Amino acid sequence: MPATASPANFTAREFFRDLFGWTYSDGAFPGYTFADTGVQGALPTAIGPLQGGSDAVLFFVGVEDVEATLARAEQLGGRTIQPAQSVPGVTFGVFADAQGHVVGVAAN
Repeated sequence: MPATASPANFTAREFFRDLFGWTYSDGAFPGYTFADTGVQGALPTAIGPLQGGSDAVLFFVGVEDVEATLARAEQLGGRTIQPAQSVPGVTFGVFADAQGHVVGVAAN
């Protein structure tokens, strides 16, 4: 589930639509847009509002259990950025590894 955070969400949507042929629907949270990548069974892809800092691209790794993966990341010296959250079709969370690299995890 790639997520692109941009202060210009409309421009980001147009760019990825033109580049990859994505179509969009409203997200479960204000300012978020879910992208239909056209790939059957793919994890959801979203474009969301900037949440502080600079523009960012966040990639997600598919896992069996988001909460367990976040807990394991903490045991290994990382920290949870966003606890497990469920929206229609996916549960996801975000952590930073011990060096501060931010990664998302998702399960559907």
